[in-house]
Amino acid sequence: MKNAIITAVLVAACAGTVLAQKKKESAVSIDSKVQALLSKMTLQEKVGQMTQLTLDVITKGRDRFSSNEPVELDPALLEKAFSTYKVGSVLNTANNRARTPGVWYKIISQIQNANKTGLKIPVIYGVDAIHGTTYTAGATMFPQQISMAASRNRELVLKGAEVTAYETRASSIPWNFSPVLDLGPDPRFPRQWETFGEDPYLVSELGKQMIKGYEGQDNQVSDPFRVASCLKHFLGYQISVSGKDRTPAYISEQALREYHLPAFKAAIDAGAHTIMINSGLINSIPVHANPDILIKLLREELGFKGLVVTDWGDIENLFTRDKIARDHKEAIMLAINAGIDMSMVAYEYERFCDNLVALVKEGKVKEERINEAVSRVLTLKYQLGLFERPVSDYKKYTKFGGEEFARLSYLSASESITLLKNTANILPLKKSANVLVTGPNGNSMRTLNGGWTYSWQGEKVEEFAGKYNTIVEAFINEVGKDRVTYVPGVSYKMDGKYFEEYADKMEEALKAAEKADYVILCLGENSYTETPGNLSDLYLSELQTEFAKKLAAVGKPVILVLNEGRPRIISKFESQMAAIIQAYLPGNYGGDALVDIIYGDVNPSGKLPYNYPKYPNSLVPYNHKPSESRDVVQGVYNYDADYNPQWEFGHGLSYTSFSYSNLRFSADKIGSNESVSVSVDVKNTGQRDGKEVVELYLCDLFASITPDVKRLKGFEKIHLKPGETKTVTFSLGAEQLGFVGKDHRFVVEPGEFKVQVGGLSKNFVVE
Repeated sequence: MKNAIITAVLVAACAGTVLAQKKKESAVSIDSKVQALLSKMTLQEKVGQMTQLTLDVITKGRDRFSSNEPVELDPALLEKAFSTYKVGSVLNTANNRARTPGVWYKIISQIQNANKTGLKIPVIYGVDAIHGTTYTAGATMFPQQISMAASRNRELVLKGAEVTAYETRASSIPWNFSPVLDLGPDPRFPRQWETFGEDPYLVSELGKQMIKGYEGQDNQVSDPFRVASCLKHFLGYQISVSGKDRTPAYISEQALREYHLPAFKAAIDAGAHTIMINSGLINSIPVHANPDILIKLLREELGFKGLVVTDWGDIENLFTRDKIARDHKEAIMLAINAGIDMSMVAYEYERFCDNLVALVKEGKVKEERINEAVSRVLTLKYQLGLFERPVSDYKKYTKFGGEEFARLSYLSASESITLLKNTANILPLKKSANVLVTGPNGNSMRTLNGGWTYSWQGEKVEEFAGKYNTIVEAFINEVGKDRVTYVPGVSYKMDGKYFEEYADKMEEALKAAEKADYVILCLGENSYTETPGNLSDLYLSELQTEFAKKLAAVGKPVILVLNEGRPRIISKFESQMAAIIQAYLPGNYGGDALVDIIYGDVNPSGKLPYNYPKYPNSLVPYNHKPSESRDVVQGVYNYDADYNPQWEFGHGLSYTSFSYSNLRFSADKIGSNESVSVSVDVKNTGQRDGKEVVELYLCDLFASITPDVKRLKGFEKIHLKPGETKTVTFSLGAEQLGFVGKDHRFVVEPGEFKVQVGGLSKNFVVE
């Protein structure tokens, strides 16, 4: 046996060495091909490779902002874009609408065949496939990233990304603008739901899983079932002062490195091929024109070798919005010299190309900078295998939209949905009970999915998701029509403006509540993303709040289901709810998973990926500084003004119970370059199977920079049968013990550290 183990280890080591050698040889081969091709290219061809336009620009239609239906490419526009301007990339869909894999195959094949002169370099197509293949009809839609963060399940995140890669490639699209690795600590921000939440470690860990899911364990994106990932939005995008999209942020260098950089560093180390830049300003400097971030930090310090792409129209914004350039031409000069490789121009691609060619001829942008950018574009195209296989035969992707992928989406939803409150164990319900399903989110597939679903704002979801079950449909499927009554009470105006609501049979809903055993109240938000999702009031809307209070006054137990992209404040009526479930944005199978949880067929196991705030002026993350949560003195402080989330990061209830015991260390003292193992025993002390997220929090008791009250440094999700005990072990080394100091460098300082796991705590010392 010993010899067999040694042999296996040697074989594995040799296999790893062979793989590394092959990757090195492949890189050398691609580099030589890129340099040979680059030497043959004209300046116009080079600039074209740095240009990305949106699909509507090259279709038949009234103008370049919209297309005819059915969508049809315009031969003259194709000729201009790809034969004259040599455009290297296309993104998005036409008319903001999903297409079948067959239609995608036809469109992208025509694009690839459009450049009939010159070097005939293949076009790279990109799309925002952030929770499934956004713009492909029939694709598998998973819970959004914020939901996946609540699942705390690395394997589900990995497998979901694998499915998305498979179905994106089935659409002949090899480049995915995902994952979002922004830290999402601000619930005001309209894209918090696109993140993995407010903790740097959680974002880093799940981000790495998405990279491996998209690109494969060895990052060989030439695999026809993989895509190139694109990290976004580098850096510090979601903490603007106003809480609104694409507005200025002010971030210290220390905070930028301590909280916002780790996830991007982890993903770069994991081999991610491309990165997208923050559309906003940091400390009054647009990131798209900041070489300190794009060159010194990203390239020189982090060692990123891949392609840097702008977000939508962001070079133009340097002139039109940010006022650091006198015209479009100067804006292009600033961005390209700052380190941008490809411009997501979207519409006015001619202006970009013509101006960049002129800038090179005038000596304001060196051709060496152009060659550097173009070599990265070409390298990516070779890595993806586009020169050999520019489109995919969708008929060979036999698993597309199938039961295997559907089951995985359902499991992801069922493990993410979070039970926040369960007074007197009112849940799970008996299937013999009569329920009223009500609220604006009770009969909507749009709200279950959120934005980036079949269309940008998700407003076309109902058109494509008819075969899936809304919440009320899932209830009827589970217990039959006789047990379920549906009256909306409040509804959204489904005209694309998510924020408009109206009382829809509210009095009828209140009367129906009198006859029900339980009320399932489905509140939250309609779909949105980016600037259309900006808001001025974090409280749940006045109409929904009024409805909740009136329903509670009827006297029947109300189970509140929150279906929302960010935690809308509910403190005005939370105490009147018997149970509260956070569904987040669970995707096409979210209704089914929710009902299975309510009836107890599934035991909930989700954990909050953010602090759920109680008040609008109390938006403090869990990993705050000690001064945010003082020991108050009676009569001196306002207790409501202290640290007071409605529920804290990591909160989530179960239908069983777990006990923690025997927290122990491998050593009570370690050196600053050593590691300590932390173990704890976890037992299911209840009467049913359950999954528990075991989370380890660390606190540096004293440091040269005021430490956070605690930081997540480890988590594992385990399954336990009734009476079963498992031991969970974590390792804490320099990476977990250190922090970014006053000099902006990472440091591990000697001192005492406190470990907290499941209500237990114990200290150890770093010497």
